[in-house]
Amino acid sequence: MKILVISMAGIGDTLIATPLIHELRANFPDAMIDVLVRWAPAKDLLAGNPHLRRVHQCDFSEVGAPAFLKFLAGLRKERYDVSINTHPQSKVEYRVVARIIGATQRLSHIYDNSTFLDEWLITHKLAQDYAIHSADNNLKLLSLLGKAPKLAEHGFELFLTPEEMATAKNIADQNRLAARRVVGIHVGSGKTKNLRMKRWPVDNYIALIQKLTSARLDVTVLLFGGPEEKEENARIAAEAAHPNLVIPKTRSIREAAALMKHCEVFLSVDNVMMHFAAAMKVPKQVLIESMTFGPSLEPYGRPYRLVKNPAVHGRNLDYYRYDGKGIRGSEEELRKIMEAVKVDDVFAAITEVLS
Repeated sequence: MKILVISMAGIGDTLIATPLIHELRANFPDAMIDVLVRWAPAKDLLAGNPHLRRVHQCDFSEVGAPAFLKFLAGLRKERYDVSINTHPQSKVEYRVVARIIGATQRLSHIYDNSTFLDEWLITHKLAQDYAIHSADNNLKLLSLLGKAPKLAEHGFELFLTPEEMATAKNIADQNRLAARRVVGIHVGSGKTKNLRMKRWPVDNYIALIQKLTSARLDVTVLLFGGPEEKEENARIAAEAAHPNLVIPKTRSIREAAALMKHCEVFLSVDNVMMHFAAAMKVPKQVLIESMTFGPSLEPYGRPYRLVKNPAVHGRNLDYYRYDGKGIRGSEEELRKIMEAVKVDDVFAAITEVLS
């Protein structure tokens, strides 16, 4: 049997798919299991995964439509028996991708934007459930293949190399983190659609870090981020400058994940680095509630402290659903929503988990 897992929506979404990948191997021990991703870092995070034969990667926005269709035609020649569109992958375009590749059985969830066209695009479907985690939505797809989960427990899986762990340890040793209370912070959020609007204001991060480094001399703050956060991190480093504020130079998202092993606390909104912190089992996670947060996106199988957003007030699904669209609301409205979470509330949450 040849199985293709399609996970093109985001990097974090690919990490969310790893429990399903493990279960596919447990249920189909002799199958050839491949994955299709859009983003290069999503391919990187799957490196070394023993349950996979191959990872295909192509970013259609970079190569253009003709080259992407040629790429899909190559996958069609693989003659997959099963393709699985993982959750949350709501854009209809991803189901069109599955149809072009043309596996005999094409599995997907029913999303809020599903139409009669889906009867042609997919062959087996299952209603999504906002009340459970996306990873568990994925595991429920096994029932469409006549299977059920076999593993005693599930978690995000990342297979780091000894070299990546050694690089992280060198960074930790250089900054003497072993003797410190380490708080990791990531200021970013997704770059597709308008997900950038769920970021907490940079001014708030600056005020928080100033307050934290002043009040807690035993704390070192590690500021995580890649090219997407370069501008924000540079500003934070300049305006919140302190000997106990460190921006580590990691070369990949995998090295950043390895460095999380040295964190006691990790602060973020619901984003890809939140998922990596869960995968690395950071002892304490603090989340700033955005309008996209919900049970489907919480740190999977991990304890966390949620700093509630008074402007959201339980209306998350009014702002964001899995229907292929962005967050509902104007930029001004969404900015004010994230400004509603106060610095003192986040500081209190970090202080609470540290004690």
